[in-house]
Amino acid sequence: MSNKKSGTKVLIIDDERAIRSTLREILEYENYIVTDVDNGIDGLEVIKKDNISLVLCDIKMSRMDGMEVLSEALKIKPDLPFIMISGHGTVETAVEASRKGAYDFISKPPDLNRLLITVRNALERGNLVTETKVLKRRVSKTRVILGESEPINRIKETIDRVAPTEARVLITGANGSGKELVARWLHEKSNRCDAPLIEVNCAAIPSELIESELFGHEKGSFTSAVKQRIGKFEQAHNGTLFLDEIGDMSLSAQAKVLRALQENKITRVGGEKEIEINVRVIAATNKDLLQEIENGTFRMDLYHRLSVILINVPPLAERSDDIPIIAKEFCSEICSDYGMPEKKLAPDAIEALKSLPWTGNIRELRNMIERLIILSDKVITQNDVIIYANPSSAHHNSNTSPSHSTPPSQNGQSEIDYDKFESFQDYKDQTEKNYIKYKLEKNAWNVSKTADDIEIQRSHLYSKIEKYGLKRDN
Repeated sequence: MSNKKSGTKVLIIDDERAIRSTLREILEYENYIVTDVDNGIDGLEVIKKDNISLVLCDIKMSRMDGMEVLSEALKIKPDLPFIMISGHGTVETAVEASRKGAYDFISKPPDLNRLLITVRNALERGNLVTETKVLKRRVSKTRVILGESEPINRIKETIDRVAPTEARVLITGANGSGKELVARWLHEKSNRCDAPLIEVNCAAIPSELIESELFGHEKGSFTSAVKQRIGKFEQAHNGTLFLDEIGDMSLSAQAKVLRALQENKITRVGGEKEIEINVRVIAATNKDLLQEIENGTFRMDLYHRLSVILINVPPLAERSDDIPIIAKEFCSEICSDYGMPEKKLAPDAIEALKSLPWTGNIRELRNMIERLIILSDKVITQNDVIIYANPSSAHHNSNTSPSHSTPPSQNGQSEIDYDKFESFQDYKDQTEKNYIKYKLEKNAWNVSKTADDIEIQRSHLYSKIEKYGLKRDN
């Protein structure tokens, strides 16, 4: 049996117990994880809550017709493969099911071989659809600049004005703030958009290799030059060259870049022939280049060549009003990548996210959202943010806003002293214990109501109560 099947969840929706039992037995023998329900309403609830990979659905059912289940389910999870089954199959029914988005239609009683082949093909198609979406987004030219704050709107306006020109642009901002995205939009909206955008991370290339990377080299020009290499300037001919982290470039390479910008010509390392280039240069840095000039590590003449237009990308902490828009978009995108129903961010979770310092900016926020999606239930809460944030962030959070700290005890004071924890796990356990105790006391120790409130199973809550030794106060 394929190991791939072992994590694949299949949902059967049919009001005939015998059919459900037969299908379950066949699929479980093939090592699929099977859930079955006898009506469409319960089936939709399973689709909302669980990461179902395939649905086998009867057409004629009481309470909700199979075609209606199909339509509603595809609103929840558009790429979910559906196989419709019916004891009264007609060509018209099969056509209608296909038109509504079903992968295939099979008749009762199902032929074993055809059923298994159809299931396998439907799952493969579902995987391909998900992978294609991910790949399309990864290779797409540019993702949208998210946010409606004044600094972001100003950046968008500047891009619209500057992109169609040939002006060089210097983009400044902290790591992870989105400088590369601004560069991509400048290229995308330029007259060079049909030509390549070539990116060079100057900080990632050793200083002794940066000239070869930018200008290329001739065969034999140095020990490891076993063949001719075309540099990034030549690759970007008629397009755009994005020099990221240019503040880390060596002075010798800076001199050659300056010459290339002045003369629109380059010479490969070890070569003598001058090669004409037509390149628009966009540069970015997280350093203060004026300070670098004072320190003697950056050329002033190169700075003035590069900074015809200056765009500063503010850190995320300075535009916290954009966090809800960005977080929700990341949530939708990551859930789609994982092929799971989209999780929601509760309003208090959004406020908790807004209060964090975000030293890693947009990159850190995306990682945080991915962590929350993996570790949280279907609704991401404030407590999830507190538990799964970095400890330093949680400490900042508790100091800056009492409303975003650990739920208070009955005397209204936080019970957590962050300095006493030796590890993040200790902190998480204590926070979870306090949160559950707080909720239990709020609900007069009604375990069922508390489990519903915090959206976990009652048995899971009992386990937590036992784990933390929680007891009702006299």
